[in-house]
Amino acid sequence: MAEHIIELQNVTKYYDDNLVLENVSFYVNKGEFITFLGPSGCGKTTTLRMIAGFDLPTSGKILLSGKDISLLPPNRRPVNTVFQRYALFPHLNVFENVAFGLKCKRVLNTYQNDEGKEYTKKERLSKREIREKVEKALELVDLEGFEKRSIATLSGGQQQRVAIARAIVNEPQILLLDEPLGALDLKMRKEMQIELKEMHKRLGITFIYVTHDQEEALTMSDTIVVMADGVVQQIGTPTDIYNEPANTFVADFIGESNIFNGTVVGDKKVRFCGKIFNCVDDFERNEPVDVVVRPEDVLMCDADNGMLKGKVISVVFKGIHYEITVQVGKYEVVVQSTESRAEGDVIGMNIAPDGIHLMKPKYTTNIFDGVITKRNTVEFADGEFECDVTQLYPGSHIDEEEYLVTAAGEKLDLTGTEVKVEIGLSDIAISDDENAGGTTGHIISIIYKGDHYRLIVRTEGEDEEDFVFATDDLWNENDRVSVIVPKEKIKLTLKHAEDKKK
Repeated sequence: MAEHIIELQNVTKYYDDNLVLENVSFYVNKGEFITFLGPSGCGKTTTLRMIAGFDLPTSGKILLSGKDISLLPPNRRPVNTVFQRYALFPHLNVFENVAFGLKCKRVLNTYQNDEGKEYTKKERLSKREIREKVEKALELVDLEGFEKRSIATLSGGQQQRVAIARAIVNEPQILLLDEPLGALDLKMRKEMQIELKEMHKRLGITFIYVTHDQEEALTMSDTIVVMADGVVQQIGTPTDIYNEPANTFVADFIGESNIFNGTVVGDKKVRFCGKIFNCVDDFERNEPVDVVVRPEDVLMCDADNGMLKGKVISVVFKGIHYEITVQVGKYEVVVQSTESRAEGDVIGMNIAPDGIHLMKPKYTTNIFDGVITKRNTVEFADGEFECDVTQLYPGSHIDEEEYLVTAAGEKLDLTGTEVKVEIGLSDIAISDDENAGGTTGHIISIIYKGDHYRLIVRTEGEDEEDFVFATDDLWNENDRVSVIVPKEKIKLTLKHAEDKKK
């Protein structure tokens, strides 16, 4: 059984009042190459910094070989970090940069006195020991003979190797790498991906790597931890992550994907794009699902012989394949193929059952906690919206004084009444006029689902509530917008006593 060298247990991290990581748990096996993958701001670098000891968790534990190191300072952890900007000393040559940490290091040596008793003494490494360790580290990163070179004369790739040599010369159990290839050009980055993987094999130590580049993660990793919004979305091998994404975020973020709304219509049969397909995933009949089809799994054929038939609206050459977008009714299907087609061609397309991946939708409706105001509006999600409060009491009406009168004639002042607010995914609109809606926020996620976009808008108040909805309009991530919900689309129900206790 593999040894867990690092384990995070329910780790949460706040910076002031800002939640950066929420209840993160996973383990790293000894000798593994594990990658934290996700967009900017997802919490991956914060996770790495907590393993290094530069940041401390707000709650939860970090274990090293089973021992709690959550509060241990960085210099007492058997880890070394390689940063994106390398942090090399420009006034020192290659040898001096790599040797810097060794010259500061103290080791415990054991001696015998004249009476034969053993005693220990902390001492610096000898010049010979330092030279041997530096030469070995430079050999591992293919920089033999570079000892006297100035840092300023090195390429970006060579500087990165020096930074790695400086980290591994101290013989850490774990090497932490924070987007170390980010400053390199594309060709050098691809070469260094292969070299890092080979270096990992030669060293035999644990690599923990941070990147937002999906190709890097898929190329180098034994295991990938996909993160978004401070939460782990999925953990698995590169093959598992690519072929069996856990949700639409992973499917959209890792590689290219066609993502559609679908409905299970029978035993391993699903309807999407207006057609019924055989699949391999087993769900309940009539269950709504998210359908993921990788573009390389869509096979082109004659127009009359395909499960789907459509018109080519775009062809882009990507170097190793063509990316072909096909209009099928109101849906768009993306195909990747080594064969090209011309814009305007009408083609058929087939998808094998194992090319169709079904997932439970993460979002089916929007639910918020709300409070009725004295104006008979409802406050929720850091805003205030017009609503119909009579739905709370069937047969009721609002009198001239704006009190609610029940069917039995009882007059109620609803001010402060706690309610559950429910809004459908198709019942929300947004505007760049910040005064048009009941609240404002920023777009934090956009996923195309074949015939519409699924957007998430996060409000700006203390609670940072999320609105999830479908739209035909294309927006940009980080756009600041107002959220509009028609009065008749807001469903209210009273919060019962048992709900309040939860």
